[in-house]
Amino acid sequence: MRNGRLLWVAQAALLVGMFVLWHVLTRTEVLPPFFFGEPLVVLDRIREWFVTGSIYPHLGVTLLETAMAFVIGTAGGLAVGLWLGLSDTAARLLDPYIKAFNAMPRVILAPIFAVWFGLGMASKVLLGVTLVFFIVFFSVFHGVREVNPTVLANARMLGATRSQLLRHVYLPSATAWVFASLHSAVGMAFVGAVIGEYLGSARGVGYLILQAEGVFDINTVFAGVLVLTLFALALDKLVTIAERRLLRWRPSRDGQSSQ
Repeated sequence: MRNGRLLWVAQAALLVGMFVLWHVLTRTEVLPPFFFGEPLVVLDRIREWFVTGSIYPHLGVTLLETAMAFVIGTAGGLAVGLWLGLSDTAARLLDPYIKAFNAMPRVILAPIFAVWFGLGMASKVLLGVTLVFFIVFFSVFHGVREVNPTVLANARMLGATRSQLLRHVYLPSATAWVFASLHSAVGMAFVGAVIGEYLGSARGVGYLILQAEGVFDINTVFAGVLVLTLFALALDKLVTIAERRLLRWRPSRDGQSSQ
């Protein structure tokens, strides 16, 4: 517990130190404030947004798009990853297409989705889904394929059915891999939502950042980036909490089960 508190203090001190350094460098114009902003102005802009409530409609849209992309992409990646992980024939058949789509820079799909589905929420969610899906898919696929053959053989020898193997062998193996990927998937869901807003929308934090860039307001740009970062960290923390609860059986680094 004490080490944990010291770590929190050290992390907070590092963050404060970074802001102080940023302030000193821009105040002395070692870094031009026009290009690098001013931390006090950035923090005041964030405070103003939340005090006046002007950011809530935009933030609500971005968070909803992110949550939908995260949930849909994760569910799709989990389902398809399990299916192809358990089916050699389907995996070999679809392998070149999956690799080709994964190799595609999916950011270029944003304007295509905007044309197909308009500038509303659907195009942003779909872009986020394409980013999240493959992160989760490959983790589940490899998690299923990496099941210990000895454990699998013993379960079959004891008479385990296919559904029992799925529930008690494959899913536990895949779950550990899934949670390892969800931390990256949260960030990708945010990326999809914000890039979609950036390329065309009338609401969202990405829209606020785009408007600020249009008038060269770098402080508002940094304020939007910081707000997005804070909420991305909050969502990542929720994933960590869920991971600890669902993977209690997994040994921790000190050899004890996770609590």
